[in-house]
Amino acid sequence: MKNLFDLSFTRFVSPSIAKIVYVLIMVALGIMYLVFVIAAFSSRNFVLGVLVLLVLGPLFALIYLALARIGLESLVAGIRTAENTAELIRLQGGTPPGAASAWTEAGPSGPSSWDASTNRPAVPPQGYQYPAGYQNPEQPPAPPTSKG
Repeated sequence: MKNLFDLSFTRFVSPSIAKIVYVLIMVALGIMYLVFVIAAFSSRNFVLGVLVLLVLGPLFALIYLALARIGLESLVAGIRTAENTAELIRLQGGTPPGAASAWTEAGPSGPSSWDASTNRPAVPPQGYQYPAGYQNPEQPPAPPTSKG
């Protein structure tokens, strides 16, 4: 919870409180379900009460619970993607986003072996095999061959 009071915003809070928010949503949906069942039975229509109790109430509760779960999962997945991207940049020797020296006049800095003119690594990683048919953009294209 100390991340909640981090004014520099260097750490994400959402993944740690997503569980709490999900539990609160489940509790709220349960209370709303009970209120609707009581309201349906208090209308003095027994069929409506049973229908809300056994069909409509659970259906709406499950739909809203699924939508809440999907929303929270997408939020957490986006944050984990940002964290993993920052870690990959750090492992390649670059400055991760949010670090003090991450910005140059041209924007965020890449890994130290990055060629800014081609926007690619200056040297491919150890053991990297280019795909078949790949041609380095610095080399002029091969002349077309004519088949006669």
